[in-house]
Amino acid sequence: MFNNIGVSGLILILAIALIVFGPSKLPQLGRAFGDTLREFRNSTRNIMDDGDRDHLIENEGKKPPL
Repeated sequence: MFNNIGVSGLILILAIALIVFGPSKLPQLGRAFGDTLREFRNSTRNIMDDGDRDHLIENEGKKPPL
């Protein structure tokens, strides 16, 4: 997703964020973004674990396909 953003693009985005939100709000926004990203990752990990667990329960006692 962010593969095409270079250093100059990142600096431009940070400069615009600094102008729009101000220096006092940026740490709070970064912290909120990090918390949101962490929550999303944990949720997707839990969903994947539940799916794996359901798959194991469904296939318990069955021979694996050859």
